[in-house]
Amino acid sequence: MAIEGSPAPMATIDNTMIKAIARAFRWQKLLENGTYGCLEEIARAEKIGASFVSRVVRLALLAPDIVEAILAGKQPASLTLKDLMAPFPVEWAGQRTVFGMVR
Repeated sequence: MAIEGSPAPMATIDNTMIKAIARAFRWQKLLENGTYGCLEEIARAEKIGASFVSRVVRLALLAPDIVEAILAGKQPASLTLKDLMAPFPVEWAGQRTVFGMVR
């Protein structure tokens, strides 16, 4: 039974989300250090679609507290990888609102 005004139930560790976030940071680092020059090169090397790489690498833009919550399994239970892969605001306050993690 939910009590009005109480925080939303929290999920448990979601390994699929964690793997996607890890990929995002790894791919971002490969771009930054010059291993790959663009997302298409990563896609070819990984044998996956460039569109998928583009959506995943955006996860590296998530607010640090959102990433920490997901790694600890403290994200809202309703948050899914599909939600994270959809377009989201670049500004962290907007991300917190969209993902139900308002502080």
